[in-house]
Amino acid sequence: MSYNGMRPVRVRFAPSPTGHLHLGGLRTALFDWLWARKTGGKFILRIEDTDRRRFDPESMDSLVSGLRWLGLEWDEGPDIGGPCAPYVQSQRQQIYKEKAEELVKRGAAYRCYCTPERLADMREEQRRAGRRTGYDRHCRNLSDEERSRCEAEGVPSVIRLAVPLEGVTVFSDLLRGDIEVENRQLQDEVLLKADGLPTYHLAAMVDDNVMEITHVLRGEEWLATAPVHRLIVDAFGWEMPVLVHLPVILDPSGKGKMSKRKKMVAGKEFLALVHEFQDSGYLPDAMFNFLTNVGWNFDPDQEVFSREEAIERFSLEEINPAAAALPYEKLDWLNGLYIRALTPSALKTALLPFLSRQLGVSETELVSDGKLDVLIPVIQERIKRLDEAAEWIDWAYVKSDAISYDDPKLLIGRKLDAGQSADILRTGARLLAEVEPFSAEVIHAAFREKADEIGVKAGSFFGPVRGAISGKKVSPPLFESIEALGRIETLQRIGHAVAFLEEQGALESG
Repeated sequence: MSYNGMRPVRVRFAPSPTGHLHLGGLRTALFDWLWARKTGGKFILRIEDTDRRRFDPESMDSLVSGLRWLGLEWDEGPDIGGPCAPYVQSQRQQIYKEKAEELVKRGAAYRCYCTPERLADMREEQRRAGRRTGYDRHCRNLSDEERSRCEAEGVPSVIRLAVPLEGVTVFSDLLRGDIEVENRQLQDEVLLKADGLPTYHLAAMVDDNVMEITHVLRGEEWLATAPVHRLIVDAFGWEMPVLVHLPVILDPSGKGKMSKRKKMVAGKEFLALVHEFQDSGYLPDAMFNFLTNVGWNFDPDQEVFSREEAIERFSLEEINPAAAALPYEKLDWLNGLYIRALTPSALKTALLPFLSRQLGVSETELVSDGKLDVLIPVIQERIKRLDEAAEWIDWAYVKSDAISYDDPKLLIGRKLDAGQSADILRTGARLLAEVEPFSAEVIHAAFREKADEIGVKAGSFFGPVRGAISGKKVSPPLFESIEALGRIETLQRIGHAVAFLEEQGALESG
């Protein structure tokens, strides 16, 4: 390895804005960030936007918001600047052009004047002959006279790397050691396109050198390009950063690579894009904890750890190069733990945008009506994701006459008939009209006392009331639900349920 530990660590996360940030990219950024923080180095955000054909301006927001959501703040980047600005490759075009020309002068690259039509014909002929497709180095062997003529005629050209025709290229990977590749297996890759924009191969190597990058963390799929990058770096006489090719992330089955789109595995849908995890109600601290352990392990005996603990213990050498499956069940479990660790006030703040969107109620109303202050503490133990809260409390945000009893059995107490259950509801209503203060604890005591007094089991007394106010089989604890609704709304719902039972009885008798 060329890095000897004498220079400050500088790592970069360099996404291409061609789509939304996915979990694999976020894991790479996380490991970059951890290594920078562990060593007291710098974490740099660089935008590699030279693929203008696939450029998606909306993806920039996804990339930036995804990093910030996880708390991965950068030390240098497009929005905050730094000593190596600009940090957007499309703004550094002249630098790449000059460096490509320098390689031509060094004899390490050459101009290629082949037209797209010739290249297409060449590849078709190679396919028909059963040969490997790739550039045939036609322009590498042009005479000076032929080159001068092409230039004089203004023939468009690209600049290609002149890969050695014999021998081997050796590069090192921190996790895999030295890797040797025969040069005859390599292509004369395009470094500078006809439009003057660089390819990834040239731009990334130039920027890594200018920005003094010491370690390059990237996905294992980039291993095949490493010998090309070694040749480019050597042609300039630069030092090669330490390469760390991170293990592939597999889907939960462990059999397929994680897709950039939602994927069905064993009949269950699994997410891939970071904004999908955000929209599903995963907390950033839970995701940080989860993703840190995908390809690296904090401690086999400790599942939950803080950011500070992860920074202190993180090591590049301990990354496992083997492909790693995503244990989504563990993510849900972790997220539940982090939700339960929040104060009710913090959980309320986190839930507001989810509940507003799902319930169709403004955040202002959700804050002002006081219901959440009662309901959140009693559902906190019951949810693993923020988007699950709405199904527990949606009944509290509909009008009383909108409660539907699709299953009339919800209003029937155990071992009671419809008439008896209606009487229970009327009795409960009389209690609720008078009980003071109108709190869960006092209401609970009054209901239990009345159940004992009339000789009805508590479950049979409580059940019809629960069904009356929520219309659901599963809801938060009854008495906190009553307190959250308030006296007037609760009495209206019970009255609505009694009318429903009376109507059902009339229909049956008729």
